Amino acid sequence: MNYLAHIYLSGDHPEVMVGGLLGDFVKGPLRGQLPRAIEEGIALHRKIDVFTDSLPEVKQALVRIEPPYRRFGGILIDICYDHFLAANWSEFHPQPLENYCQHFYQILLEYEHHLPPAAKRFSAIAPKVRWLESYAQMENIEYILERVGQRFRTTVPLNEAFPQLVRDYPLLSQEFSQVFPKIIAFAEDQRSR
Repeated sequence: MNYLAHIYLSGDHPEVMVGGLLGDFVKGPLRGQLPRAIEEGIALHRKIDVFTDSLPEVKQALVRIEPPYRRFGGILIDICYDHFLAANWSEFHPQPLENYCQHFYQILLEYEHHLPPAAKRFSAIAPKVRWLESYAQMENIEYILERVGQRFRTTVPLNEAFPQLVRDYPLLSQEFSQVFPKIIAFAEDQRSR
């Protein structure tokens, strides 16, 4: 799962939603340096990642990623799953995707003082370029992969794996339809504890 899915899976509590995003920005143990609910969102993000990676359908999708991109397969699949969530948003949430994203961007502004530098940059850029909403169009995924590839110490041309994702689009879509309800149920169970 990538940004949009983690925010969605965090539920409706603003601080948990912020934590759902921050799971990709905050590393290491959680020691009470952030508000409790934000740390709960980060912990939920990490649990969702472990659960998702354990699913047979996800493992099957990863096997299809060809070298040299197989080692980045998790990132590629996560971004694809955000695409499928965004493209089929009305099946998962009653609020239109654009409204949901705008609401989340507003929440990020309210909690900006808790964001690490990289998350602050995301918070500043995302509303301007409609980052989360852009996942809905597959043609944007290639650009997103290029941007993600630039975050590594040495640039990785992840966008060159885009043709593999296009080739496997029907299979990835089917696998998403199978796994996402399981992930939703897992996240709901974790949030209720």
